[in-house]
Amino acid sequence: MENESNYFDDDGTAINPNLFPKPQLCLSCKKNEDESEEILCNLTRLDQHYALFFKCYAYEKLDT
Repeated sequence: MENESNYFDDDGTAINPNLFPKPQLCLSCKKNEDESEEILCNLTRLDQHYALFFKCYAYEKLDT
């Protein structure tokens, strides 16, 4: 059985980033649909999943 996850926690347990909802901030970010930013964005979200408030220092607001 092949493991499709490329993310692992500190204990070596595989993490599927698709099972974690995107914070509202991510939905209004320029980088949300940028494939070259996907890994960094996923790691930022996974790292803060249990935090009370989500912070992203790479956030760039979408042009409206």
